[in-house]
Amino acid sequence: MRVRSLVVGAIAIVAVAHPRAQGTYVQVADIKIGGPLPAQWDYHVVDADTKRLYLSHGTEVVVIDTVRDQVIGRIADTPGVHGIAVGAGKVFTSNGRENKVSVVDPTTLATLSKIDSGGANPDAIVFDPATQAVWVFNHTGKSATEIDAVNGKALLTIPLSGTAEMGQVDAGGKVFVNIEDKDQIDVIDVSAKKVAASWPVGPGSSPTGLSLDRTSHRLFVGADKFMLMMDATNGRVLASVPICGGTDATWYDPGTRLAFSSCRDGHITIASVDGNNMTVVQTLETSPGSRTMTIDSATHKLYVAAAKPNASGGRGNDPESFHVLVYASKSQ
Repeated sequence: MRVRSLVVGAIAIVAVAHPRAQGTYVQVADIKIGGPLPAQWDYHVVDADTKRLYLSHGTEVVVIDTVRDQVIGRIADTPGVHGIAVGAGKVFTSNGRENKVSVVDPTTLATLSKIDSGGANPDAIVFDPATQAVWVFNHTGKSATEIDAVNGKALLTIPLSGTAEMGQVDAGGKVFVNIEDKDQIDVIDVSAKKVAASWPVGPGSSPTGLSLDRTSHRLFVGADKFMLMMDATNGRVLASVPICGGTDATWYDPGTRLAFSSCRDGHITIASVDGNNMTVVQTLETSPGSRTMTIDSATHKLYVAAAKPNASGGRGNDPESFHVLVYASKSQ
């Protein structure tokens, strides 16, 4: 591996491989999903408390038991589903094709109600345990909507500066949203009900994945060619590392102090975090097209959706090949 080190002002770009106590990530399971629906997916999320993985799948959400690595159910009627959030005893899905959020009973997997998302093509969705609120980020609607997770009512919709991707909520009344077409992060002041600041993500561009460590007040941003670590109090880029190509999801695991960006080219870049420094420690090979992933905060396992190209030579992926790759550290 080439070793590259470049320091530009306050931005440190470092890519050095060296052993870490966490060990190397390897594949430990392969969960078959299959058809008949097209092998289309976006976000997936693990609820560590109930040991479930929720996986978007076109017009449904597949529910997987992470102990047995088996499909145990499906949430129907989620047209163009992008994301899933779990909280307040419910499951919430962002349905991009109908501009609605489904509220689902996690026991029966039945839809309890649907809520207008407040904008076009609701994409990422997150639950904030501090306020018992769900935030949905409307991609082409260029807005963010807050929903009361307890009573299932939309509270407000806030215009953003551009196309919304992933968002995160901190404990201090701020919401951070990747603005893909403006190469920046919009910072929402919830009490003021407006975007209070916009932070550039250079040296990266077109930010998509976003993760927040509330303890250290650090944002981890997956952007074109780089993963960045930012100070969530002022937007200063503290460090960045080069990553795989075509990223769409970024996660930080405080238990291992590792940050992950998954990419369309079939890799996950894994970087260790030490204070204000980041170091690439592994480039994990996954499957071409597997641009999104999630992490189980309890087991530290990675879950990556994947599918093979259509065997008949047609467009899209082979529906029957849809599956989830599971990775764990050798040291676990």
